[in-house]
Amino acid sequence: MAKQRALLREPEAGVEAAVGGVQAAVSRAFHQQTPLELDRLIHERIRLGILSALAVNQSLSFNDLKRLLKTTDGNLSVHARKLEEAGYVACSKYFDKRLPKTDYRLAPAGRRALERYLDHMEALIRATRER
Repeated sequence: MAKQRALLREPEAGVEAAVGGVQAAVSRAFHQQTPLELDRLIHERIRLGILSALAVNQSLSFNDLKRLLKTTDGNLSVHARKLEEAGYVACSKYFDKRLPKTDYRLAPAGRRALERYLDHMEALIRATRER
C-alpha cells in the first residue's frame, strides 16, 4: 500500500517539475527580450493617463486632468499624490480669485520613467507580434 501511494505521488512531482521547468524557460526568454522591469507605479490606467497627458502638455490643472481622464476628485488626487511622492510630477497650488487651484507638470524623473515604460511596452508588443 505504501508503494502504491509513493507511485501515485511520483507523477505529480514529475508534472510539477516539468511545469516549473517550462515556466523558468519562458521567464528567461521573456527577460532576455525585455530586460527592463515594468514600472508598477505607472502601470495603472489613471497614473499612466496623468503622465501621458502631461507629456504632451506643459502643465494641466486638476480639473483639466479630471475631465480628460473622466475620473473623480478623490481618485485623481490619490493617483496624482503617488506620482508626486515618486518625483514623477510636480504640483503647484495657488489661489485664483479666492479659489484654490492646482496645476501639475511632468518632472524630469517622470519623463524618464514614462520613456522607460513605453520602451518596455514596445518591446513586449514586438516580441508578441514576432511569434
